[in-house]
Amino acid sequence: MPLGRTKFFILLAVFCLACTVPQVLARKKDKVDSIGSDQGCALHALNRLTFGPRPGDLQQVMSMGVDRWIDLQLHPEKIDDKALNARLEPLRTIRMSSREIAENFPDPQEINQIMNGKMRMPSDPERHVVYEVQLARLEDRKNRKEEAGKNAAVAPPDKGTGTTTMASTTMAGDAGAATDSASMNGAMDDSMRRSSPAANSGAGDEVSRNTSENDSAAPAAPAKQTAEEKEEARLREEALFADLEIQQLPTLPPDQRFKKVLALPVDQLVLFADSLRGGMGQKFVEGLTPKQKETILALNNPPAVATSELAQAKLLRAVYSQRQLEEVMTDFWCNHFNVFADKGLNHIMITSYERDVIRPRALGRFEDLLVATAKSPAMLFYLDNWQSMGPHSLQALGIPAHPGPYARRFPRPSPGKRPSGLNENYGRELLELHTLSVNGGYSQRDVTEAAKVFTGWTIDEPAKGGGFKFEPRMHEPGPKQVLGHRIKPKGESEGMELLHLLASSPQTAHFISLKLAERFVADDPPPALVDRMSKTFLKKKGDIREVLNTLFHSSEFWDEGTYRAKVKTPLEFVASAVRATGAEIDDAQPLVGQLNRMGMPLYGAQPPTGYSMRAEVWVSSSALLNRMNFALALTNGKIRGVKIDTAQLAGSGIAASDTNALLSSLEASLVAGGISKQTHDSIVAQIEPAEKTGSRPKPDSNAAGRKPDDAARPPQVSMIAGLLLGSPEFQRR
Repeated sequence: MPLGRTKFFILLAVFCLACTVPQVLARKKDKVDSIGSDQGCALHALNRLTFGPRPGDLQQVMSMGVDRWIDLQLHPEKIDDKALNARLEPLRTIRMSSREIAENFPDPQEINQIMNGKMRMPSDPERHVVYEVQLARLEDRKNRKEEAGKNAAVAPPDKGTGTTTMASTTMAGDAGAATDSASMNGAMDDSMRRSSPAANSGAGDEVSRNTSENDSAAPAAPAKQTAEEKEEARLREEALFADLEIQQLPTLPPDQRFKKVLALPVDQLVLFADSLRGGMGQKFVEGLTPKQKETILALNNPPAVATSELAQAKLLRAVYSQRQLEEVMTDFWCNHFNVFADKGLNHIMITSYERDVIRPRALGRFEDLLVATAKSPAMLFYLDNWQSMGPHSLQALGIPAHPGPYARRFPRPSPGKRPSGLNENYGRELLELHTLSVNGGYSQRDVTEAAKVFTGWTIDEPAKGGGFKFEPRMHEPGPKQVLGHRIKPKGESEGMELLHLLASSPQTAHFISLKLAERFVADDPPPALVDRMSKTFLKKKGDIREVLNTLFHSSEFWDEGTYRAKVKTPLEFVASAVRATGAEIDDAQPLVGQLNRMGMPLYGAQPPTGYSMRAEVWVSSSALLNRMNFALALTNGKIRGVKIDTAQLAGSGIAASDTNALLSSLEASLVAGGISKQTHDSIVAQIEPAEKTGSRPKPDSNAAGRKPDDAARPPQVSMIAGLLLGSPEFQRR
């Protein structure tokens, strides 16, 4: 992009930001804000029950009738969504079991087991090459650690601290099992950092450099390197680009290119895998089959492949699914029962968590959803319950599983030395975040007792993608007392009894109703509405569809004050912008990267609270500047993998010189409810100086032969559309 155009867009975004921030925060009322008409009601329903209207949606809802359309959305099984399935087809991992993901995309723990002879290398050529690269990397890391330990062992004392390095280097230089474990853990830490949804939007991702030429985002910051590591990386890079065979790979036909990679010797494979962290990755996989693409990207970072495809699938569903309410509710429950994908083995389990646990129950009974999440390996691992052990359990007491006749010869540990092993994470979040709420009337004793109830709820071979398992030897014996309710000792059934107690609690009914009202009505919803929803929740035994039905047919939902009262989260903003423009997504990965930049990496909320739905969390100068930059990049065709037909967006029969007509047409198509006079005047003020000074954006380079005033594609369409997507009215739903 020419420097003049770059400066123009930066100044434009900054200037408009000054108008946008206060309007988004204050939500000034304007005569265009109204749901008193049929169109207003249809638009309000679309803004709340979907990720935003697509071209033609408003007319469809008005033709069908709002009530009938809402009822259809509440029953997604009646909606044909086959077109979406075709878009999801290339993302193979979203259909894999946790065990298949673990086998195809190994983490360092599995590689370490191969190194120690506890596992065999897979015989399948494509899987074998992935394992081979990771094994070479792990061996290299271990050798460097041992070498560093040897060097440190002979180093003189550190005069600055007055200590020697002997104690620390003894462990660092150990070639035994302790070193293997340390090497594995260190490699796992590196791998998990690279697979973070927040830090890595996919192997070889070019999102940050291709989103917009005037808003380049630096790649995620790598882990700190020592001088030696930096020098080694430089030498590796030189070796890579000196290798002519690797350089020539991208020029080969896809099948031949892929076969060449599989045939590379190990040292060259490692160099090639390292190169995928840069721009070569996405270029190299062009034209490959989905399976081949996954294999190539897995060479660099196996754990990131499944989480990357899951994030892409989420965006594609949000944009293209006809079952929009089901997608909104799936996202709602994934956030309510949050699981952080970047914690240890969760990258293996989180695909099944959303697909098999959340989505099928998003509009079902809350108790069924609560039980399913409690037994989900992803939740058990995330909140550490899979390792929780009762202080008086057989395992804690050291009693053998099959004691035999000589067991009495081995004394039990004394009471003061018994290992506890009790983990309260799940017990606490179950009461505080999943059911009763922080003000739900429970005590610390209730948390501890609840944690004891769920001891023994664990995972069968988590590293291999195993499922739920109840282990009686880990379970705390004896009765428990939770919320004044006595739970008799009966193993796994104790947990089911407590979950039923919580799911049918009035406090839970109120808390879930409040959160639903916050999502669909306002940040501070009317108490009367929440009370009615709570009554429906209890009467219908937690039927989520019935609770939503009460909400959608309430006077509070349709109150004038709720119109455009909710600020969009980054996910809602990005999805709604793509939907409003009718954009065609060829590659969803760059959009995933955009969400990373906006502070909402998909499946990347680290605390169990998930992401907030409240406006103040997402409204700030820097956040809205990122949104404005994204909007301008999107409409100017600078988001890789996303295409917009600007001629179709502008509408037909509008002269290029008629700015007002063009603006009015785009207002109607992108912000169907209209914009305020302040927003309208602000946009006009930006367009007119550009036209008078000639500093408006030039036509795209691929539009050779078109004149700047070509009515078929007015050059200011992209700019006006971008400003409208960044407007206060579009920021709210």
